[in-house]
Amino acid sequence: MSSDALFGKEMAVIERAASALENGASLDDVDRAAFNELYKAYQKLFRTSKRLIRLSDRNERDLAAMADKQRAAAEEIGRKNTELEALSVKLSKYLSPQVYDSIFSGRQEVRLASQRKKLTVFFSDIAGFTETTDKMESEDLTKLINHYLTEMSAVALEHGATIDKYIGDAIMIFFGDPETRGVKEDALNCVRMAVAMQARMAELAKDWRAQGIETPLQCRIGINTGYCTVGNFGSNDRMDYTILGGAVNLASRMEQTAKPGGILVTYETFAHVSDELDCIEAESVQVKGIAYPVSTYEVIGLKSEMSSHTGPGLHEALPHLELTADIDKMTRAERAAAAEMLQAIADKMRSVET
Repeated sequence: MSSDALFGKEMAVIERAASALENGASLDDVDRAAFNELYKAYQKLFRTSKRLIRLSDRNERDLAAMADKQRAAAEEIGRKNTELEALSVKLSKYLSPQVYDSIFSGRQEVRLASQRKKLTVFFSDIAGFTETTDKMESEDLTKLINHYLTEMSAVALEHGATIDKYIGDAIMIFFGDPETRGVKEDALNCVRMAVAMQARMAELAKDWRAQGIETPLQCRIGINTGYCTVGNFGSNDRMDYTILGGAVNLASRMEQTAKPGGILVTYETFAHVSDELDCIEAESVQVKGIAYPVSTYEVIGLKSEMSSHTGPGLHEALPHLELTADIDKMTRAERAAAAEMLQAIADKMRSVET
């Protein structure tokens, strides 16, 4: 409401009085009734002004209190956000980055649900782990296994793997969910990762021997590509994001069959990676639940790396024999020892034949 509408009557009285004074009228000449009206109007105006001032003061206090509450609320929200971020970081340690991102971005609902997808599944464990660790104190064993899992996980994440779980010294990984680059590329990334892991294991073996571990750790790796059921399994109160199905079991069997330090894949995986990886056919494996023998292939390495060994290098592989030599880097004594060793092998084979 405007001031003219609020004090219109009073303003009219003031204007009449001002007009009378301007015309030279004395107080006796001024209409007594008008003066009384002006006096009453001034009293009303004074009371109204005092009431407005009190109302303004109260509103100012209320606004200040509201501002204080808003500042306190903002501080509380900031504190809660900091706590939530810290909790989120802790929670992320229990989930694969891809699963974590898909949940917190809203792309995936946290409910019991699953779907069928063609994935490449990876299993690994440490060969002879029990025998090696029986000689170690629990503190040293904990340090060793955490170091191993940390190093292998770093390699896995570099290649875009979804780390499903750790089972003691074993690692379960898959490619193709929740993110995929296509079945072929997923399989290639998985096998590239396996090759990188074995290379890293060879480097770690030197460090572990220096730390007093007499027998260097070697891991076995099995890989299979096939349809899996992937999603949240469990109960409404506790669930795991994982994969199930025959393809998973077959990958696990490949790992159990692989030799220490080796990578064994099924034909389904071999078909996707054979263009880029050097593989040799290994023995077929009979798997429970599969009527026919499963063809397996041992991964030797990336073809690009194998072909980079130009000059007098040597790599030959058979189902039961693998020979690699970098003759350029061998000393004269090493060459002589290698020749004697090969001659001994040849003599042994001839004696077996006779």
